[in-house]
Amino acid sequence: MKRVIRLLLAAVAVSVFASGCAVNRATATVDPSANLDKLRVVQVRKLEGEDGTIQKLIASNLRKRGYEVSEDAKPPEKVDAVVTYVDKWMWDITMYLIELTVTVREPKSDFPLATGNSLHSSLTRLSPTEMVDEVVGNIFKESEKSK
Repeated sequence: MKRVIRLLLAAVAVSVFASGCAVNRATATVDPSANLDKLRVVQVRKLEGEDGTIQKLIASNLRKRGYEVSEDAKPPEKVDAVVTYVDKWMWDITMYLIELTVTVREPKSDFPLATGNSLHSSLTRLSPTEMVDEVVGNIFKESEKSK
């Protein structure tokens, strides 16, 4: 009888972890009128109240992709796009980045040219650097598809 109870408890534990904790989602949308290939100078705007960690990771990722990036509150005279983001953190033994949304905006009108989102729950968590790379990479992959 004890063996059956142990097997049932193990099955319940596996089903809880397998269904409730492993959530992955990565999406990106690009407005049909947007041409991300024309972007050269980009401002990454710091999220109010954030320490700037995600801002620096996004800026670094965009520099690796060949963009001139400003992290200053006051952008250079000519900016082709403004990048904003929303990061959500969660506690599960340690703090981790559960969701990141990055939006590329037209600087004058604030119109969203492209948006990328990534959500990884605790069991499939990625480092903040990997999350930024996934989101920004998906935005540019989607842009390539829409050509």
